[in-house]
Amino acid sequence: MSLTIAFDLDGTLIDSVGHIHYGVSRALEEMNLPPVSQEDTQGFVGRGLPILLEQVLDHIGAPQSHHAELSRRTMAHYVGTPSDPASVYPGARDALTALKAQGFRLTLCTNKPIEATRAALRDTGLDGFFDIVIGGDSLPTRKPDPEMLFAALDGAAQALYVGDSETDAETARRGKVPFLLYTEGYRKTPVEALPHTARFSDFADLPGLVQRHR
Repeated sequence: MSLTIAFDLDGTLIDSVGHIHYGVSRALEEMNLPPVSQEDTQGFVGRGLPILLEQVLDHIGAPQSHHAELSRRTMAHYVGTPSDPASVYPGARDALTALKAQGFRLTLCTNKPIEATRAALRDTGLDGFFDIVIGGDSLPTRKPDPEMLFAALDGAAQALYVGDSETDAETARRGKVPFLLYTEGYRKTPVEALPHTARFSDFADLPGLVQRHR
């Protein structure tokens, strides 16, 4: 039976914190709101841009009534400014190439808004790898609701999910899908405390890990 492998994006395939932080920082500056540090921004990544911006506003003590305008300005900078192709994690591109060559179907399941997702894939050259791309606003709900993952897996008889965060681990757990955890991504919870089928820190190990856990 064929295997479908769904991937998270931010913190799993690309290191995008600098790019996200740029968009948020420019928007805050334009609105004359206090700044946030890149470290704080990284701590807010994982549950989608709307929740990230809610946390930004709470962090700086600004009212949530600013949310719509902050979102509009952040997206304008985030999508309009190309992401750095070097932000692809070392070895990720080679691993994706190897998995495709082995005949596996690759898809994407991320809470990043779909417009920003497609821009990031284009700017990093990863857009040709994925048969299905599900973004944070593609469905009515976001991860950890597993419906996003189910949409990305498209009814596959055999499936794996590859991610990095608490949100990804919980999505896989709820969906009863084996989860491969990339340990170098974004999280606050220790790796050992997250539910996962297996973990890896080097993308060179991923094709072999997939073969063992398919």
